[in-house]
Amino acid sequence: MNTVSVVDWTRRAAVGSLLGLIVLGLLWELWLAPLRPGGSWLVIKVLPLAWPLSGLLRNRMYTYRAVSLLVWLYFTEGVVRAASDPNRLSAALAGIEVLLCVVLFTACAVHVRWRLKHSPRAASTEPTAPAPATP
Repeated sequence: MNTVSVVDWTRRAAVGSLLGLIVLGLLWELWLAPLRPGGSWLVIKVLPLAWPLSGLLRNRMYTYRAVSLLVWLYFTEGVVRAASDPNRLSAALAGIEVLLCVVLFTACAVHVRWRLKHSPRAASTEPTAPAPATP
C-alpha cells in the first residue's frame, strides 16, 4: 500500500467512527435509552467529540494524537455501562460505543505511526549502516 492510500484510509476510518460516536451519543441519550424519560443531560458528552472533527478532516497530526487519548474516556464509559446497565438496549449501545472507540483509536494510531514513518524528516534522519572496520 502506498502512503496516500493508508493515510486516506485511516482518515476515513477515524472520521467515520468519530461521527458514529457523535450520532450514537445523541440518539442514545435523547431517544433510544436515556437515563431519564424524555432525554438526559448526559447528551452533552458528545460536545468534546465535535471539537476534533475539523482537525481530522484536515489531517492535522496533533488532532490525531489528541483524539487517540480522548477516546479512552468514551471507551471506559462504554465498558462500565455495558457491564452494569440493567437496560439491555443501553448495554448493547454501550457495546457499540466500545467498538467505535477501538476503531477510532486504531485508525488514529496507524495514521500517526504511518505518517511519522514516511515523513521527509524520518527519511533524512535514518541512521546509515556503519562503515566496515578496516584492519
